[in-house]
Amino acid sequence: MDNKQVYLQGQYLPLSEAKVSVLDRGFLFGDGVYEVIPAYQGQLFQFAAHIERLNNSLKSIRLDVAYDLAQWQAILEPLLIEGDAQYIYLQITRGVAEKRDHAFPAQIEPTIFAMCSPIPLVEKLEGVSAITLDDMRWQLCNIKATTLLANVLLRQQAVEQNCAEAILIKDGYAIEGAASNLFIVLDNILITPPKNADILAGITREVIIQLAQDNNMACVEQPITETALLQASEIWLTSSTKEILPVIQLNNKVVGTGEIGTVWHRMNTLFQHTKRVVS
Repeated sequence: MDNKQVYLQGQYLPLSEAKVSVLDRGFLFGDGVYEVIPAYQGQLFQFAAHIERLNNSLKSIRLDVAYDLAQWQAILEPLLIEGDAQYIYLQITRGVAEKRDHAFPAQIEPTIFAMCSPIPLVEKLEGVSAITLDDMRWQLCNIKATTLLANVLLRQQAVEQNCAEAILIKDGYAIEGAASNLFIVLDNILITPPKNADILAGITREVIIQLAQDNNMACVEQPITETALLQASEIWLTSSTKEILPVIQLNNKVVGTGEIGTVWHRMNTLFQHTKRVVS
């Protein structure tokens, strides 16, 4: 692990040699954003969409990093490692200031860090368990910010109950997972919450919506009530590293038949094919 090459401030170096100042605002305030970009067969997946989301996050926190798509590609591709499935973790903080001060410092250089890790291969995917928890996060969840303490605490509650994820409830509606987007199948219709400040709209989420539209699968973006969640015949959690994870038990109760659903099997087949046609 220590010999793994990472990128930090314009240099490729072993992970063991990568150091960041304790005065970095990412360390002191969580003042930064990140992106997770999967790669299959050595090709970055949905790369343009990931960089667009990164730029939206940077703009939202008023941090200017003027790299175009080709420049990011030139930085990240050398980090790719051997293997069919991997992901790039890219983090940008506001940088190192002379003193700890909440206000933005003038003339500061952002800290840019990136590394590559394998996505574990699953020989036989089995459904997972999840719980519902009240959403206690901040009001700008559409920003992919590094300030993830609330998400960490929520996910840990799920782990301590032997669950893979916590599905978050806000004002009576199921929003998303602590580290994933949410889909349900209800009355043979695939439903996912609409994009707004309550959710971090994932790239995998967008791919699934597009695949559904292209293959005549009924799919809508609309709010999901907690009642609808509990009545769903299928529940999925999606992310760049989870891909499409079927939930077969929620709050210790069986979802649908208790088996991975037929709609999931169809969508997963479509998604796996899309991975082979990397974009």
